[in-house]
Amino acid sequence: MKTVTVLRTFNPAEADLISSMLNAAGLHSEVIHATAALMVDGYALATGGVLVQVPESEADEARQLIDTPSPDSA
Repeated sequence: MKTVTVLRTFNPAEADLISSMLNAAGLHSEVIHATAALMVDGYALATGGVLVQVPESEADEARQLIDTPSPDSA
């Protein structure tokens, strides 16, 4: 199954939060590079960030969920 990146961040906590939100919505997300970014200073920057990925078939729905403001942010 091919996966695509729907979020790139330098903050592992943000990636985990977004991944949890996507999983709660029934999508199948995973976080890439988070552990290494926490262990080695500069690793997230060197690798292009901490990535949230989903199966290609779920990418559009995932991006829509990420782009929708939460009610708390208003």
